[in-house]
Amino acid sequence: MKVAFVGKGGSGKTTLAALFTRHLAALGRPVLTIDADINQHLAAALGGPEGAAVAITPLGEHLPEIKDYLRGDNPRIGSAAEMVKTTPPGTGSRLLRVTEDNPIYAACVRTVSGVRLAVTGEFTAEDLGVACYHSKVGAVELLLNHTVDGRGEYVVVDMTAGADSFASGLFTRFDRTFLICEPTVRSVGVYRQYAGYARDYGVTLSVIGNKVEDATDVDFLREHVGEDLLTWVSRSAYVRRAERGTVGPLDELEAANRAVLGQLSEAVDGTVQDWEAFTRWAYEFHRRNAAAWANARVGVDLTSQIDPGFRMGPQTLDMPVAVTA
Repeated sequence: MKVAFVGKGGSGKTTLAALFTRHLAALGRPVLTIDADINQHLAAALGGPEGAAVAITPLGEHLPEIKDYLRGDNPRIGSAAEMVKTTPPGTGSRLLRVTEDNPIYAACVRTVSGVRLAVTGEFTAEDLGVACYHSKVGAVELLLNHTVDGRGEYVVVDMTAGADSFASGLFTRFDRTFLICEPTVRSVGVYRQYAGYARDYGVTLSVIGNKVEDATDVDFLREHVGEDLLTWVSRSAYVRRAERGTVGPLDELEAANRAVLGQLSEAVDGTVQDWEAFTRWAYEFHRRNAAAWANARVGVDLTSQIDPGFRMGPQTLDMPVAVTA
């Protein structure tokens, strides 16, 4: 299951993405987490040492190798140079499992506090004023396009703040999206913007209230987000300590907030993986990007990469479906 954490900057999405990932890992579930935020704080939120994120090779630094590996012997792709962030898999492409040995994971995935983590990397001095951050998250979109995950397996992505992910088709790559919402007008505004965009694409969206102090906060969230409100996290001394650099064992998290993590995993496990929609939107955004810029940049008609006879999903690899404990 592919899971995104989104929300207003400062809403707590990175903290909750880290807590949820640690919860899954503690249950023994296969999980890969990706820091796709422009502010690379997920490694620290997981409890990694200072500089842990910097020590991980960003996905973008191996983009040519990633493309070459995923391309495999797909006859519709003339070379790795003809692959762009939206290139979909087809017959002959190499597909990724959540846990396996492959050159991409060997180069770009490291274990931080018992959790497997990949990062997009921060802006560099060379990027400032000339690069768009979406050039970095393109590697994440390409990976998710080629990842076959079953029930009981998880890819958790900490996304960019606000509605920035709508600048690409990345927002359609997830089985469930958790939007973290504080009980404030500005945070609700981000929810409305995100939900408004997502509605037309069938995005399965749930709101998690955060920094909730009392019943009036819950009432405010219910008034403004309605049935999308799944649950909420109370103000937490554990989280305050973590934000100051002390990430304690997960069993030190307040019982009510630990229970929220269980609600999130139940919601994810209850989500239907719609591989047909996953493939349909992959093709749609690939066509859009080809027409808008990619054909001109690469010099070929990239829509020819779409393989109409290919069906993405667990059956592609004849993979067994993991059993959820």
